[in-house]
Amino acid sequence: MYSFLICICILVLGYFIYGRIIDRIFQPDPSRPTPSTSMADGVDYVPLPTWKVFMIQFLNIAGTGPIFGAIMGAKFGPSCYLWIVFGCIFAGAVHDYMTGMLSVRHGGASLPEIIGHYQGPTIKRIVTVLLLLMMMLVGTVFVYSPALILGDIAAVSSNGTTSAMFWVAVVFIYYIVATVLPIDKLIGKIYPLFAFALLFMAFSLLVCLIVKWPSIPEFWDGLGNKGPEVGIKGQSIFPCLFITVACGAISGFHGTQSPIMARCIKNERHGRAIFFGSMICEGIVALIWAAVSSYFFFDGGMAEVGATSGQAPEVVITVSKSWLGIIGGILAILGVVAAPITSGDTVFRSSRLILSEMLHISQKPVRNRMVIGIPLFLAASLLLWFNMANEDGFNIIWRYFGWANQSIGCFTLWTVAIYLNRNRPKMHFLLAAIPAAFMTSVTITYIFVDKTGFNLPDVITPYLAVLFFVMPLVMFEMFSYNSRHTGRELIQKKQ
Repeated sequence: MYSFLICICILVLGYFIYGRIIDRIFQPDPSRPTPSTSMADGVDYVPLPTWKVFMIQFLNIAGTGPIFGAIMGAKFGPSCYLWIVFGCIFAGAVHDYMTGMLSVRHGGASLPEIIGHYQGPTIKRIVTVLLLLMMMLVGTVFVYSPALILGDIAAVSSNGTTSAMFWVAVVFIYYIVATVLPIDKLIGKIYPLFAFALLFMAFSLLVCLIVKWPSIPEFWDGLGNKGPEVGIKGQSIFPCLFITVACGAISGFHGTQSPIMARCIKNERHGRAIFFGSMICEGIVALIWAAVSSYFFFDGGMAEVGATSGQAPEVVITVSKSWLGIIGGILAILGVVAAPITSGDTVFRSSRLILSEMLHISQKPVRNRMVIGIPLFLAASLLLWFNMANEDGFNIIWRYFGWANQSIGCFTLWTVAIYLNRNRPKMHFLLAAIPAAFMTSVTITYIFVDKTGFNLPDVITPYLAVLFFVMPLVMFEMFSYNSRHTGRELIQKKQ
């Protein structure tokens, strides 16, 4: 428990110290008009109160990732805490903040537009395809996982499949409505309620942890893989942990959500609280579930709550009901259900906006929104069918989502590094380039060593990790040097 509480404190300090540093480097301009006012359209560009923008951003990014990912990541032991803390502060929060603020500066542009502006049209096309694929995977996961939990709560029938399908249909209908309606008509009104349920869940579980004070693994017990007996036999911490725990540390998916709120923010000086702050809050949620899961897997919690499989949805349901009672358990579970649902609807909304920008289709008419939205929902339906038709469908989709998710994060961090290199002095670009190089190492090494990739022996993992960390950093520094040298020559010629 001491390791867990230390990590909570570090996350909070990270917001006040490192968040302020990043904010000063970006240099927000309070007098600069934001897209919500300069480009207001009453649909997607709508000025909203700052507290509401924060709540929506928090719920947009806090899908099943910081909950399910943390539950699965906890099987690795306390190394999971370190990744959540340092990944969240130095990679995830920087990623989310810079993506949101760059979108504000570029008229509310979506992630592919931002990446294309700094890395060129070829990279933009690659990212767009990868991004839309990832969004469909996310949309599928965020339909299926809350439907399972809602089906367990409501017990619509004695047949689990019928129950799940009923709630899948309900969630899908909600997604269609939320994707098409103006952002302030539905999302802007119900998200504060969902946020309360999610925050209540996190705070309640934190209190239960402190009261119970379980004997969960600490840092000084070792940072190696602690739980081969609970489903991660044969998986090395690097790179598997860094793919498994994404949204609680860094997630490329967040880069698709920050531009949505960049269209609603009223003042640039609120960016740190909204974008950096919401990522820190998500890290706290992930840490809480990681600690709860450590108790569940390593200190008898599984037997206490009567669980059998140890799968992430079962952990959520059994722990919430056992620890918080009937009413508290329902509120907690609804908070967990709200997280993926409120991310899923904005997944499709963000996909609609990305396609509309690419195809230059105005989104003011409802008909245009439906023209783009319907094919997206059909694609998600096919993936959902695959998920439910295959026994291991959820794990397969989650694995591909995790890799695509972190790959998008790499592209985004390199974009931020390019921006800082062009627009800020000294070596500020390293604040994005170092985490970008690390995540590049994670995603490429994962392809080589995972059983779904080349399945190479683990003994070469350290060599691959160092190679794919150093090589992109050296290449970027060479690019940065040439860029700075060329820039100085141009300035001298003009003088």
